[in-house]
Amino acid sequence: MAFCTTKLRMTYYVNNTACRVFFRYCKREFTSEDASTQLKVYTRTGDKGMSSNFAGKRLPKDHIIFEALGTNDQLSSTIGVAREFCEGVIDTTDSRLQEIQCILQDVGSHIATPRDVSTEAKRAQTTFNEAHVDNLEKWIDEMSENLPPLTNFILPSGGKAASLLHLARTVCRETERRVTPLVRDGQVELSVAKYLNRLSDFLFVAARHVSHQQGYTEDIYLRKN
Repeated sequence: MAFCTTKLRMTYYVNNTACRVFFRYCKREFTSEDASTQLKVYTRTGDKGMSSNFAGKRLPKDHIIFEALGTNDQLSSTIGVAREFCEGVIDTTDSRLQEIQCILQDVGSHIATPRDVSTEAKRAQTTFNEAHVDNLEKWIDEMSENLPPLTNFILPSGGKAASLLHLARTVCRETERRVTPLVRDGQVELSVAKYLNRLSDFLFVAARHVSHQQGYTEDIYLRKN
Protein backbone atom coordinates (compact mmCIF):
# COMPACT_ATOMS: atom_id res chain seq x y z
CA MET A 1 0.00 0.00 0.00
CA ALA A 2 1.33 3.44 -0.84
CA PHE A 3 0.13 6.95 -0.40
CA CYS A 4 1.58 10.41 -0.56
CA THR A 5 0.86 13.70 1.14
CA THR A 6 2.45 17.01 0.12
CA LYS A 7 5.56 16.35 2.22
CA LEU A 8 5.56 12.72 3.26
CA ARG A 9 5.16 9.55 1.26
CA MET A 10 4.94 6.31 3.17
CA THR A 11 5.08 2.85 1.65
CA TYR A 12 3.87 0.30 4.16
CA TYR A 13 4.62 -3.40 3.74
CA VAL A 14 3.08 -6.19 5.79
CA ASN A 15 4.82 -9.56 6.18
CA ASN A 16 2.92 -11.77 8.62
CA THR A 17 3.09 -9.86 11.93
CA ALA A 18 6.06 -7.74 10.91
CA CYS A 19 5.51 -4.38 9.24
CA ARG A 20 8.26 -2.58 7.36
CA VAL A 21 7.87 1.17 7.07
CA PHE A 22 9.76 3.30 4.58
CA PHE A 23 9.54 7.05 4.17
CA ARG A 24 10.50 9.36 1.36
CA TYR A 25 10.38 13.08 2.03
CA CYS A 26 8.96 14.92 -0.96
CA LYS A 27 7.76 18.42 -1.64
CA ARG A 28 5.19 17.73 -4.34
CA GLU A 29 1.97 15.84 -4.80
CA PHE A 30 1.82 12.19 -5.79
CA THR A 31 1.61 11.72 -9.57
CA SER A 32 0.91 8.89 -11.98
CA GLU A 33 4.63 8.88 -12.81
CA ASP A 34 5.36 8.13 -9.15
CA ALA A 35 2.98 5.17 -9.26
CA SER A 36 5.02 3.52 -12.01
CA THR A 37 8.22 3.70 -9.94
CA GLN A 38 6.93 2.26 -6.65
CA LEU A 39 9.12 -0.21 -4.81
CA LYS A 40 8.32 -3.89 -5.23
CA VAL A 41 6.23 -5.54 -2.53
CA TYR A 42 8.91 -8.15 -1.87
CA THR A 43 12.45 -7.17 -0.83
CA ARG A 44 13.99 -10.51 0.27
CA THR A 45 15.74 -8.64 3.10
CA GLY A 46 13.59 -10.38 5.71
CA ASP A 47 14.12 -13.94 4.54
CA LYS A 48 16.42 -14.70 7.50
CA GLY A 49 13.93 -13.55 10.12
CA MET A 50 15.20 -9.99 10.54
CA SER A 51 13.63 -6.67 9.59
CA SER A 52 14.37 -2.96 9.99
CA ASN A 53 12.58 -0.21 11.85
CA PHE A 54 12.57 3.37 10.56
CA ALA A 55 15.63 4.15 12.68
CA GLY A 56 17.51 1.68 10.49
CA LYS A 57 18.13 -0.90 13.19
CA ARG A 58 17.88 -4.56 12.23
CA LEU A 59 15.74 -6.54 14.67
CA PRO A 60 14.30 -10.07 14.81
CA LYS A 61 10.79 -10.27 13.43
CA ASP A 62 9.39 -11.41 16.77
CA HIS A 63 10.73 -8.25 18.46
CA ILE A 64 8.17 -6.39 20.55
CA ILE A 65 8.13 -3.51 18.04
CA PHE A 66 7.08 -5.80 15.20
CA GLU A 67 4.55 -7.52 17.44
CA ALA A 68 2.98 -4.13 18.11
CA LEU A 69 3.10 -3.20 14.42
CA GLY A 70 1.51 -6.48 13.37
CA THR A 71 -1.31 -6.21 15.89
CA ASN A 72 -1.94 -2.61 14.85
CA ASP A 73 -2.24 -3.81 11.25
CA GLN A 74 -4.67 -6.53 12.34
CA LEU A 75 -6.75 -3.81 13.99
CA SER A 76 -6.98 -1.74 10.82
CA SER A 77 -7.80 -4.83 8.76
CA THR A 78 -10.59 -5.84 11.15
CA ILE A 79 -12.09 -2.36 10.97
CA GLY A 80 -11.91 -2.61 7.17
CA VAL A 81 -13.94 -5.82 7.21
CA ALA A 82 -16.50 -4.27 9.56
CA ARG A 83 -16.94 -1.34 7.16
CA GLU A 84 -18.02 -3.75 4.42
CA PHE A 85 -21.10 -4.62 6.47
CA CYS A 86 -22.21 -1.11 7.42
CA GLU A 87 -25.10 -1.02 4.95
CA GLY A 88 -28.03 1.02 6.16
CA VAL A 89 -25.95 3.29 8.38
CA ILE A 90 -26.66 6.68 6.84
CA ASP A 91 -24.48 8.89 9.03
CA THR A 92 -20.72 9.50 9.15
CA THR A 93 -19.77 6.18 10.78
CA ASP A 94 -18.11 4.71 7.69
CA SER A 95 -16.08 7.84 6.94
CA ARG A 96 -14.99 8.00 10.57
CA LEU A 97 -13.87 4.38 10.48
CA GLN A 98 -11.90 5.11 7.31
CA GLU A 99 -10.28 8.10 9.01
CA ILE A 100 -9.35 5.88 11.94
CA GLN A 101 -7.69 3.41 9.56
CA CYS A 102 -5.58 6.26 8.20
CA ILE A 103 -4.64 7.35 11.71
CA LEU A 104 -3.65 3.77 12.54
CA GLN A 105 -1.16 4.02 9.67
CA ASP A 106 0.30 6.99 11.54
CA VAL A 107 0.35 4.91 14.72
CA GLY A 108 2.35 2.27 12.86
CA SER A 109 4.80 4.87 11.57
CA HIS A 110 5.26 6.14 15.12
CA ILE A 111 5.82 2.66 16.58
CA ALA A 112 8.39 1.90 13.88
CA THR A 113 10.36 5.00 14.91
CA PRO A 114 11.52 4.44 18.52
CA ARG A 115 11.70 7.81 20.26
CA ASP A 116 14.80 6.87 22.24
CA VAL A 117 17.09 6.02 19.32
CA SER A 118 15.71 7.81 16.24
CA THR A 119 17.01 11.10 14.89
CA GLU A 120 15.17 14.31 15.61
CA ALA A 121 14.17 14.59 11.94
CA LYS A 122 12.61 11.13 11.90
CA ARG A 123 10.83 11.72 15.20
CA ALA A 124 9.40 14.95 13.75
CA GLN A 125 8.11 13.09 10.67
CA THR A 126 6.31 10.51 12.81
CA THR A 127 5.02 12.56 15.75
CA PHE A 128 1.48 11.66 16.85
CA ASN A 129 -1.15 14.36 17.25
CA GLU A 130 -3.01 13.98 20.57
CA ALA A 131 -5.92 15.96 19.10
CA HIS A 132 -7.02 12.64 17.59
CA VAL A 133 -7.95 11.54 21.12
CA ASP A 134 -10.22 14.57 21.51
CA ASN A 135 -11.96 13.73 18.22
CA LEU A 136 -12.71 10.21 19.39
CA GLU A 137 -14.23 11.51 22.61
CA LYS A 138 -16.42 13.91 20.63
CA TRP A 139 -17.61 11.10 18.36
CA ILE A 140 -18.31 8.84 21.35
CA ASP A 141 -20.44 11.53 22.97
CA GLU A 142 -22.38 12.17 19.73
CA MET A 143 -23.23 8.49 19.20
CA SER A 144 -24.07 7.88 22.86
CA GLU A 145 -26.79 10.55 22.81
CA ASN A 146 -29.06 8.39 20.65
CA LEU A 147 -28.38 5.01 22.27
CA PRO A 148 -30.48 3.34 24.95
CA PRO A 149 -28.69 3.40 28.31
CA LEU A 150 -26.70 0.34 29.34
CA THR A 151 -28.49 -1.59 32.06
CA ASN A 152 -26.82 -4.97 31.50
CA PHE A 153 -23.57 -6.35 30.20
CA ILE A 154 -24.00 -6.90 26.47
CA LEU A 155 -22.51 -9.71 24.43
CA PRO A 156 -20.72 -9.10 21.12
CA SER A 157 -23.76 -9.29 18.85
CA GLY A 158 -26.22 -7.07 17.01
CA GLY A 159 -25.52 -7.96 13.39
CA LYS A 160 -22.40 -8.61 11.34
CA ALA A 161 -21.07 -5.04 11.36
CA ALA A 162 -21.59 -4.61 15.09
CA SER A 163 -20.07 -8.00 15.89
CA LEU A 164 -17.02 -7.19 13.77
CA LEU A 165 -16.65 -3.84 15.50
CA HIS A 166 -16.69 -5.69 18.83
CA LEU A 167 -13.97 -7.94 17.41
CA ALA A 168 -12.02 -4.84 16.37
CA ARG A 169 -12.39 -3.57 19.94
CA THR A 170 -10.69 -6.70 21.29
CA VAL A 171 -7.87 -6.37 18.74
CA CYS A 172 -7.52 -2.72 19.78
CA ARG A 173 -7.10 -3.81 23.40
CA GLU A 174 -4.42 -6.27 22.31
CA THR A 175 -2.65 -3.53 20.36
CA GLU A 176 -2.74 -1.33 23.45
CA ARG A 177 -1.19 -4.16 25.52
CA ARG A 178 1.59 -4.53 22.94
CA VAL A 179 2.26 -0.79 22.90
CA THR A 180 2.23 -0.30 26.69
CA PRO A 181 5.75 -1.68 27.34
CA LEU A 182 7.09 0.45 24.47
CA VAL A 183 5.61 3.54 26.13
CA ARG A 184 7.07 2.49 29.46
CA ASP A 185 10.51 2.14 27.87
CA GLY A 186 10.33 5.55 26.19
CA GLN A 187 10.11 4.15 22.64
CA VAL A 188 6.53 5.31 21.97
CA GLU A 189 4.81 8.50 23.11
CA LEU A 190 2.04 8.31 25.68
CA SER A 191 -0.36 9.97 23.23
CA VAL A 192 -0.40 6.77 21.13
CA ALA A 193 -1.42 4.67 24.12
CA LYS A 194 -4.12 7.21 24.98
CA TYR A 195 -5.46 7.01 21.43
CA LEU A 196 -5.65 3.22 21.47
CA ASN A 197 -7.33 3.27 24.87
CA ARG A 198 -9.97 5.72 23.66
CA LEU A 199 -10.33 3.91 20.35
CA SER A 200 -11.47 0.73 22.08
CA ASP A 201 -14.18 2.80 23.80
CA PHE A 202 -15.16 4.30 20.44
CA LEU A 203 -15.41 0.87 18.81
CA PHE A 204 -17.66 -0.38 21.63
CA VAL A 205 -20.03 2.57 21.20
CA ALA A 206 -19.80 2.36 17.40
CA ALA A 207 -20.81 -1.31 17.54
CA ARG A 208 -23.89 -0.42 19.58
CA HIS A 209 -24.64 2.54 17.29
CA VAL A 210 -24.42 0.48 14.10
CA SER A 211 -26.54 -2.29 15.59
CA HIS A 212 -29.19 0.28 16.53
CA GLN A 213 -29.06 1.92 13.09
CA GLN A 214 -29.48 -1.44 11.33
CA GLY A 215 -32.40 -2.46 13.52
CA TYR A 216 -30.78 -5.33 15.40
CA THR A 217 -31.22 -6.25 19.05
CA GLU A 218 -28.18 -6.65 21.27
CA ASP A 219 -27.86 -9.86 23.26
CA ILE A 220 -27.33 -9.32 26.99
CA TYR A 221 -25.42 -11.33 29.54
CA LEU A 222 -27.63 -13.67 31.57
CA ARG A 223 -26.08 -15.48 34.51
CA LYS A 224 -26.59 -19.23 34.33
CA ASN A 225 -27.02 -21.03 37.65
